[in-house]
Amino acid sequence: MTDNWGLLGHEWAVDMLRQHVAHDATRHAYLFAGPPGVGRRTLALRLAQALNCTQTVEPGVPCGKCRDCKQIEAMQHPDLTIIQADSEGGTLKVDQVREARRSLTLKPYQSKYRVALFLRFQEANDNAANALLKTLEEAPSYAVLILTADNPEGLLPTIVSRCEVLRLRPLPLEIVESFLKERGANEDSARLISHVSGGRPGYALRLLQDPNALSFRDEKLGDLQTLLPATRVDKFSYAEKLSKDKDGMRTVLLLWLSFWRDVLLRVGGASTPIANIDRVQEIEFLAGRINLSEARRVVSDLEKALSQLEANVNARLLAEILLLDWPKV
Repeated sequence: MTDNWGLLGHEWAVDMLRQHVAHDATRHAYLFAGPPGVGRRTLALRLAQALNCTQTVEPGVPCGKCRDCKQIEAMQHPDLTIIQADSEGGTLKVDQVREARRSLTLKPYQSKYRVALFLRFQEANDNAANALLKTLEEAPSYAVLILTADNPEGLLPTIVSRCEVLRLRPLPLEIVESFLKERGANEDSARLISHVSGGRPGYALRLLQDPNALSFRDEKLGDLQTLLPATRVDKFSYAEKLSKDKDGMRTVLLLWLSFWRDVLLRVGGASTPIANIDRVQEIEFLAGRINLSEARRVVSDLEKALSQLEANVNARLLAEILLLDWPKV
């Protein structure tokens, strides 16, 4: 694990954290921010390994092979607490934060540090966020708290101000494409997945390893094409089925958002690479039939719908309104 902690990209972040560990200058709290699949959780686990490895290769560089490193990698270490919502897009609750705070008051069981990893903290409700603030203020010297979130702006400023913030950016597409080829992807798959992932290596790897993920994506983007000219009755019927599984609905909305963002890029004449390179014809067709304000509105509506879905609004009504407001083409 000597080479960049075994991570793809984010060298600057690894170097900074390695220096913190090597010089015993670790902060009591970190916030790793960036889009899902960019490597936030992996970086957090590597930091936990660097802090508690018993056979370091060099100062700040974990071996990845000792018992502590293996237990942390599996997220089953006695001095590692994982706190997250039950499902992606769910709610992280105050009781979970309080339980983490209780565990942090205990001295480490087998390692130097107790590490609490709060995943997707943007999903915390207000009470949970306030409980974390109290935890940050009272954490003992042997505790390190690591938060991951989509962006710091979505969290309480008082929480962000108490953390060392590292903003992780998507990687260049060609780096992700090469990485996928090394993992066995053929040239066409590697190119497609690197674009679909938007340069997020974790998401790209999931797409490569899950044979159903790309076929599900293909099916739902096909549904989008069918729904555009569909009747109100057909849209209502689809909305009813879609809303029965909130986690599934969230995934579908994210796929549709990716597609409509590509349309927006084309309508606006942007030079940014599109994500859905296998759907260029459909994207170009739509871009030629709607104007910039319409494209912006659809993207904005999808972003709002995702936010409202997490706020527990009526999912069926949300889906119906969304589909009915799509432009007629």
